[in-house]
Amino acid sequence: MYGHMKVFCLLLMYLLSPTFAQLHVDLEGGWVWTGRADVRIPSEGGTRFSFVDDLDTNDTRYSRIRVGGRLRERHRLFFTWAPLEVDATGTFAHDTRFVDTVFPSDTPVTGTYGFDNYRLTYRYRLQDQGKFRTEVGGTLFVRDAKISLRSGPLSDSDDDLGVVPLLSGRVEADLAPGWMLIADGDALVGPQGRAIDILLGLEAEPRENLRVGLGYRLLEGGADVDKVYTFALFHHLALTLNWTF
Repeated sequence: MYGHMKVFCLLLMYLLSPTFAQLHVDLEGGWVWTGRADVRIPSEGGTRFSFVDDLDTNDTRYSRIRVGGRLRERHRLFFTWAPLEVDATGTFAHDTRFVDTVFPSDTPVTGTYGFDNYRLTYRYRLQDQGKFRTEVGGTLFVRDAKISLRSGPLSDSDDDLGVVPLLSGRVEADLAPGWMLIADGDALVGPQGRAIDILLGLEAEPRENLRVGLGYRLLEGGADVDKVYTFALFHHLALTLNWTF
């Protein structure tokens, strides 16, 4: 995955460099663990189960990349690629219907919960003076979710590709020269579901145009609609590296 991300980063930088007055590349990686992953597919007739409570979910590494930059003095545009996949193993206490397959109880099961997403974000800088800097805008959020179960000869999966508009923003607060607290993310809550992806962290600027950081990312959301019921919560320990060109 990291090799693919490097190629993707270099290609996107080449394509975007003539467009921006200033180019930003943000790399993030670390560890992710699952706080919640509840599934019922189909929503009517399926069996509700949890990747966390009914199976044992593996903690894993993750990575994401954001490339974009400043179009004009206060305008920013960037693209984010954030792949995510967690695996789980165990047995169900009861027969479990998932999509078109019934997985019998007390039989080893392997599951995968994938939640890749792609985002195009525009932000406008409201404040750029003193100790605080604030940006607000919107994100076009494209989710590519895939949930699958396998047990011996039995297997089934559900793919869901959707587009959701989100609110977006960032706040920076200076603690000391070269040190900043940041809050950065996208979120929207509606009657049928929600999507929340927020990073809270501490960043240092060891030299001009380079930042390194450590933070906590919360990724939470899901939907309860006619076809599916899925809600998930992922916790991230995030290491960040940001370049400005």
